[in-house]
Amino acid sequence: MSSEKDSQGDEGTDTDGDRTGKGDGSEGGVFEAIEVGDSYRTGGRTITDADVMNFAGVSGDFNHLHTDAERMRETAFGGRIAHGMLVLSAATGLIWQTRDDAEREAVVAFYGIDSLRFVAPVFVDDTIYLVVEVIDTESRDPPVANGVVRYAIDVRNQNEETVLACEILSLLR
Repeated sequence: MSSEKDSQGDEGTDTDGDRTGKGDGSEGGVFEAIEVGDSYRTGGRTITDADVMNFAGVSGDFNHLHTDAERMRETAFGGRIAHGMLVLSAATGLIWQTRDDAEREAVVAFYGIDSLRFVAPVFVDDTIYLVVEVIDTESRDPPVANGVVRYAIDVRNQNEETVLACEILSLLR
């Protein structure tokens, strides 16, 4: 992982992510360069009405929590909320956008999710970003991969409130 690395943004994504860590991948594969304690903050992404409605269409989840503004106006939420799985999906995209070319090439597979919690609602027009920290690495025998990296993921909104927390595992070369 490189130090002081900016995230690579797309439309709707800030490009102010940065990393801390010692590894840069120059002495072997990307996995070997990753150390427990390495961390970074991604750029942001605004969750739009189109995101929520498109996710409802793709997932088939047309629950009124996400699609019925009139009904949701009178609830404790005060309006529609984004699907938790949409927020998780956007989070994985922010991780991908933050990786450089070498890190992207090193990804063998998304390996799993542990301890997933939807801590607070995300509303249409909220902007989310991630704070990511490497909390464990486990070596594997090549040729498929060099190891598994476990990341603590803290998804936050524009008010710096945690909205989703989990651990994500990546299989890397």
